[in-house]
Amino acid sequence: MTERIVLAYSGGLDTSVAIRWLIEEHDAEVIAVSVDVGQSSDSTGEEWEDIRQRAFAAGAKEAIVVDARDEMANEYCVPAIAANAAYEGKYPLVSALSRPVIVKHLVEQARVFDANAVAHGCTGKGNDQVRFEVGTRALAPHLKVYAPARLWGMTREDSVDYAAKWNIPIGQSKAKIYSIDENLWGRAIECGAIEDPWATAPSEPNTLTKVRTNESVELVISFDQGVPVALDGVTKTVADIIDDLNLRAGSTGFGRLDMVENRRVGIKSREVYECPGALALIAAHADLEDLCLERDLHHEKARLEPRWAELVYDGMWFSPLKQAIDAFMTETQRFVTGDVRMRFDPPGALHIEGRRSPYALYDHGLATYDAADTFRHEDSAGFVRLWGLGVATWSEKQLSKGSGR
Repeated sequence: MTERIVLAYSGGLDTSVAIRWLIEEHDAEVIAVSVDVGQSSDSTGEEWEDIRQRAFAAGAKEAIVVDARDEMANEYCVPAIAANAAYEGKYPLVSALSRPVIVKHLVEQARVFDANAVAHGCTGKGNDQVRFEVGTRALAPHLKVYAPARLWGMTREDSVDYAAKWNIPIGQSKAKIYSIDENLWGRAIECGAIEDPWATAPSEPNTLTKVRTNESVELVISFDQGVPVALDGVTKTVADIIDDLNLRAGSTGFGRLDMVENRRVGIKSREVYECPGALALIAAHADLEDLCLERDLHHEKARLEPRWAELVYDGMWFSPLKQAIDAFMTETQRFVTGDVRMRFDPPGALHIEGRRSPYALYDHGLATYDAADTFRHEDSAGFVRLWGLGVATWSEKQLSKGSGR
């Protein structure tokens, strides 16, 4: 019986070759599904129809393009902003956020086409294989998952030759230097000189963070219950705000990360990321929370934020723990409404210059030391004495008598 397999199709070399490989090795009907999560066509010059036609040239039975740009922004980037998500304190989950979007649509198309399997183009070294496969099994545990690039044993040169053999118009050479993954939230760059952690990261692959101005860029980001809703007073969609920040903040060189991170499979990997919009939004949001969140809530949220980012990085978007933390994060955002004023200075510096909110917990009367001071200083003596009572008792009863040995 012929298998029907839904493939996550990027239009690149590996997934184009994967179509033909699945046909030849599994006698399968392949449905190529491309999910638009905000990739730019600037770097490739290709439109989605070009990518669809390449899938057909490789032998796909059908080629589907799903427009998920706003979905990516509203349902995936917004929760990441709420969680101030930064894996290992740095990486704002550029690729990790897009994978559950793609997985969701893979599974949906598998149901539409009555497929019994899905497939992806990930290798055995990366994190994305985990995200695709764990996500698929969370949503549809009955589906088989194929990973051709883990099995075929082909080098890049072999894959180029394989594509040529089957007349697949890949438009790529054997000399490709960098591997780049891109979506609305940013760009992830690896391979080439980047693989040497001592070497200076090359500037050639950078697009979002190329310095294009010598002037400072000032702007105001507005939030409503933790969701970015306006830029400089102009209401915009979340996706458009991210795009605008990528352009405006990125023009000063802001938003580039060069880091060694710990992959889920146990490998340390040197990665370069360009994510000016993501980093600007997270910085602004975290600053507004400083103004609006009650102390204990703020501290507990800060404790859970790294765990949320780790779960998403590790492919656990659809896990019960991540969903439970989501509920907590949503509750914390009820009063995170207001504006944050920011300045970006070339090359790549960010300064937050002001913040305001109708729900601010900052009280000038309590905070000031001038004549407007409303704080009851006489209350502090008893508070401090009681706060330190346990330590004072320990010192008197135990410390002064030694260890007792």
